[in-house]
Amino acid sequence: MSWKEVAEPVLTRMPVVARPTGHVPFKRKLLWTAGVLVVYFFLTNIALFGLGGEGSDIFGQFRSILAGGQGSVLQVGIGPIVTASIVLQLLGGANLLGLDTDDPRDQVLYQGLQKLLVVVVTAMTAAPMVFSGTFLPADQALGAQLGIGTFGVQLIIFAQVFAGGILILFLDEIVSKWGVGSGVGLFIIAGVSQQLFGGFFSWSALGTPGLFSNWFGIITGSVELGPTFTAEWFQSLLFAPGELLALFTTVLIFVVVVYAESVRVEIPLSHARVKGARGRFPVKLIYASVLPMILVRALQANIQFLGQIINSQTTMPTWLGVYGAEGQPVSGLFYYLAPIQSRQDWMWFLGFTNAEPWMIGIRVAIDLTFMVIGGAIFAIFWVETTGMGPEATARQIQNSGMQIPGFRRNPQVVEKVMERYIPQVTVIGGALVGLLAVLANMLGTIGQVSGTGLLLTVSITYKLYEEIAEEQLMEMHPMMRQMFGND
Repeated sequence: MSWKEVAEPVLTRMPVVARPTGHVPFKRKLLWTAGVLVVYFFLTNIALFGLGGEGSDIFGQFRSILAGGQGSVLQVGIGPIVTASIVLQLLGGANLLGLDTDDPRDQVLYQGLQKLLVVVVTAMTAAPMVFSGTFLPADQALGAQLGIGTFGVQLIIFAQVFAGGILILFLDEIVSKWGVGSGVGLFIIAGVSQQLFGGFFSWSALGTPGLFSNWFGIITGSVELGPTFTAEWFQSLLFAPGELLALFTTVLIFVVVVYAESVRVEIPLSHARVKGARGRFPVKLIYASVLPMILVRALQANIQFLGQIINSQTTMPTWLGVYGAEGQPVSGLFYYLAPIQSRQDWMWFLGFTNAEPWMIGIRVAIDLTFMVIGGAIFAIFWVETTGMGPEATARQIQNSGMQIPGFRRNPQVVEKVMERYIPQVTVIGGALVGLLAVLANMLGTIGQVSGTGLLLTVSITYKLYEEIAEEQLMEMHPMMRQMFGND
């Protein structure tokens, strides 16, 4: 018996959100999306019952990408979903699963396997967070009052974190089937937008002054920049409190991503039966979108997660990693594998870090290599597993009744034409996104949003805008919906 026959009774019985039986009106999709977003914000503000202190956020530097909230029910965020996707993409890319995503039976098995992996990864992620006693410390006094001890309180906290990981899985599925876009993208937009809003509009009375608050103080004279046109003045203007460099980086990322989304190669198409019916198939520069970048950063987050767990439970060899008071590596292998998150990680010449220049150079080089090469590799996996490759695209064009003018109406011929563009653009786009993410992190952004998080937010928002425009077009012209099989 193959593994599929053994696992099929379990995988086919995994709970799922029912698909709509017919067309979901656009307004109803917006309502479902908005409702899930409200539930998400609500859950991120529900503190875990039984915590004895704040603890340290194990995903602190990656929180804008992995969503969720420290000390809340959604402690693990979308991390388990992304990790499960990484595992399945690697197994599928190596053809170890033996699943044909075009076969309806194998599609059900693939979805069930992904959901089962998310459940397992959620438990494996939550367990060390709770039972290590470092990241989510249990309230010992509460355990004594309830008569269940510290371990009993830890079990209660674990159950809450695990339930939150399962909830966010089904929230993502609701958005994918009943709403607009994907839940993963929606949660990333929500978290990053919240940080950006705080970075711009937070007032000094709230304890964390934002850009507008700082400049109001500079203009009124309550905030000093130092002697005019001196090194101190320029540093204060570019960094804190002026934050002009962060503002420039934030605007630049918006402009570059929107421009890159508009750069495309358009392959002309014509309908085989309807004369005059023409169209174009766009192959965008960022063809695989920036979503594969979540997979790359999540892989880095899991590596750092492993290092922090080892450091909290045992004495780590110095060559493997030395951790500072804030729980971040300051030397060793885990230091070099840690991504550059802000200018404080590399601007030694301004006194932002005490690390040696050669150590910083190695760390930057590894981060760039990891992001550029990893971005290209995961972009290829993403294209092949989501039906965006040359073969799948050729079948879609064939099934829609379209053809490329001047070529025979044959899937193999169309596939060869697509192979001239899609693989090359996929690699270039994935590498470009990785490079942009590292540069944005190095320069810093408003609200201390990570460069990858800002990059993802802009790109996902742009694609969400395109999906909304397409939904509105389909709503206005039902015949188009029937033509493209969306009814």
